[in-house]
Amino acid sequence: MRRALRALVAVTTVSALVAVPAAAVAAPAERDRAELQKQLDDVVDAVAVGAVAEVRDGQHVWRGSSGVAELGETREVPVNSRFRAGSITKTFLATVVLQLVDEGSLRLDDKVESWLPGVVPGGDGITVRQLLNHTSGVFDYRLTLTLPPSPEFLNYRWRTWSASELIQRAVAQPSQVDPPGSAFSYSNTNYTLLGEIVRKATGHSYADEVERRIIKPLRLKDTEMPGTSPRIRGPHPHGYLPVQRSENDVELVDFTEMNPSLFGAGGELISTTADLNRFFTALLDGQLLPRHLFDEMKTAGTETRDYGLGLSWRDTTCGIRLYGNDGDALSYQSWSFSSRDGRHQVTIAVTPTFKTNPDAAVDNFLNKAVCG
Repeated sequence: MRRALRALVAVTTVSALVAVPAAAVAAPAERDRAELQKQLDDVVDAVAVGAVAEVRDGQHVWRGSSGVAELGETREVPVNSRFRAGSITKTFLATVVLQLVDEGSLRLDDKVESWLPGVVPGGDGITVRQLLNHTSGVFDYRLTLTLPPSPEFLNYRWRTWSASELIQRAVAQPSQVDPPGSAFSYSNTNYTLLGEIVRKATGHSYADEVERRIIKPLRLKDTEMPGTSPRIRGPHPHGYLPVQRSENDVELVDFTEMNPSLFGAGGELISTTADLNRFFTALLDGQLLPRHLFDEMKTAGTETRDYGLGLSWRDTTCGIRLYGNDGDALSYQSWSFSSRDGRHQVTIAVTPTFKTNPDAAVDNFLNKAVCG
């Protein structure tokens, strides 16, 4: 769930600098550290209850946090916080799909109908590639749900959703692209379908394949696919949602614990800033995919969107292109981007206040982190 929700809710925050031990990494110049901390504080002041970030520049590493871990408390956000990474999950799953392509278990031009017969109307005209790059036109199941700030959304909190249930909600709606492949239309359903295709191709769940192929080999010890488990284990900030209690009363409700099957194959991942930077290092460095398939991954599905096969990109103000993804898990939002040569890496996660869309404040942080 990728788009930020909005509500006018005020919150008081405090900031804290958390330094990396000198024995562990080479520290950036003190001036740069102070500027990064100020920029992270600015993000919190503008859009968040709390934030955590890791910035890598060559051999230099800076890790910082700002704000509070829980509303009404003074406890700082742990610098090693775990958080719901939302649609960054899609990059993990896309990597698994492309590994299966490399192994010959499926092809990018395979039709959805051949893997999931009768599941998607018009599935004989939709390819695996089009699911990956969001040009399939399959409706986004998220848009069939009652979303915040409606209090009815809280009824979903503990509910277990099956992939088939979410897919059925989506395919009951008309296609958003005609013909498939001709336009970009972001849909979480695309990755729910890919999760089912991975299960058909391997005999294992998409979560098992992500763990076996990525999490364990890269030793991402703080990363997991939680399935239906509602808790975030280990250190973490609380996440909140805006809930409309009356016409003029919107309050932030603690939504830290929830059943992540609502996000499923497109968004259930829990991770940390360090683990996400490690993942994107491995992906861009060729440890997870051969060069020709990574080239496919960073090829846009349409000329109008900077989005390939589960991977997006952006250009900084100093002209450096960054590859990665962003994730919206409602009460947690995150961004993880790396330069192609791996020299520049930035991962930031926030627990939003929904006073405004956090994209502009986070863009400022990314540009500061990369460009100085």
